[in-house]
Amino acid sequence: MHKAPDDIRFLTVFGKIVMMIFVMRLVIQRVKKSSVTVNGQVVGEIGQGFCVLVGIAPDDTEQILDKMADKLTHLRVFEDSAGKMNLSLLNIQGSALIVSQFTLLADCSTGRRPSFTGAGDPIKAQELYDLFLTKVAAYGVPVAHGVFGADMLVSIENDGPATFILESAQK
Repeated sequence: MHKAPDDIRFLTVFGKIVMMIFVMRLVIQRVKKSSVTVNGQVVGEIGQGFCVLVGIAPDDTEQILDKMADKLTHLRVFEDSAGKMNLSLLNIQGSALIVSQFTLLADCSTGRRPSFTGAGDPIKAQELYDLFLTKVAAYGVPVAHGVFGADMLVSIENDGPATFILESAQK
């Protein structure tokens, strides 16, 4: 008998069995500037670049972080001189404001209240989040960040608007 991977959950929605796969998820917003405030203090701010909301799933690994950091830093969504999305964060020498957000892994498919069983264990998730910050910075990208698990106010001046969702299970 085939065993489902640990990152797959089965549930019933409107009488049908559906498969849920929980993966690392990034919501990437191209910004002119962005900041994050905790307890009335700005703890991270950037100019042009990305504001990245990060959801860590239970089975995320360092290899997944490597892939996601590479994709994030090389994603060509900034305009070149012809107005085409051809430039990456590295090309424009932009910055990244990276904020943890477990609610990105919420399951809202049943009931009226989200389930957060798709979010990673907070201790492991914080370790992976901190490692992700390091991996993005290793590309030479200036990284600012929020405070893991804190109640944060994120200010975003979205450029475009241009927002992208990146999941570790995407090919």
